[in-house]
Amino acid sequence: MSEVAPAITFRSDVTVELVKASASDGDVVFAARVSTKGEQSLDDVDADPERAKGLINYLMRDRHGSPFEHNSFTFFVRAPIFVWREHMRHRITSYNEESGRYRELDPVFYVPGPERNLVQQGKPGAYEFVPGTPEQHVLVDEQVRASCTQAYAAYRAMLEAGIAREVARVVLPVTIYSSAYVTMNARALMNFLSLRTKREGSHFPSFPQREIEMVAERYEAEFARLMPLTHAAFETNGRVAP
Repeated sequence: MSEVAPAITFRSDVTVELVKASASDGDVVFAARVSTKGEQSLDDVDADPERAKGLINYLMRDRHGSPFEHNSFTFFVRAPIFVWREHMRHRITSYNEESGRYRELDPVFYVPGPERNLVQQGKPGAYEFVPGTPEQHVLVDEQVRASCTQAYAAYRAMLEAGIAREVARVVLPVTIYSSAYVTMNARALMNFLSLRTKREGSHFPSFPQREIEMVAERYEAEFARLMPLTHAAFETNGRVAP
């Protein structure tokens, strides 16, 4: 525990960094063609880009999913705990998160920015969010900052009194940031994107909370960069995970 309490920071973003990856469209090609060519399928990885494109689209369209599992993305993500609660419902992903039992948590809190829509209209399954009034944005900003400041002061007071970290943390709100390594393959990533992004042309509509969609958007940018044929087939076929 530090002697001087660190200054409280408020943010309105998430951080997603690709720290390691072994992922390419060729990984899908060799995995699929092993069924007819055995080990020689490795020779086909870069042989014919157009045939690879057609094969990947066929696999995506007909939902032959296992060839999309022979790759890996590892991200370092920093996001509010309420985002992690949703993220960790995806059990086809591996996680290692920082521990509030073993380290003092930094006073970094999420506060919705001015571009964040605040008011829900409609009912579950058929709703939308609209911006809200300037007064509502001021209220949210003021109340989040005040409650987080009070909660962190209580947390620090307990730590200074010798209370264990795992006990002191119970006063902290879910808007505090936590960080974790997240590892998944392309098939799992497409499942995540299909549920945590809202896109025109999706075969199945999704209504993600904006903050986890911010994480998903950053995942998708790396996915599209490293596996452009696979990402294009995902989009063409309605953003359905194979």
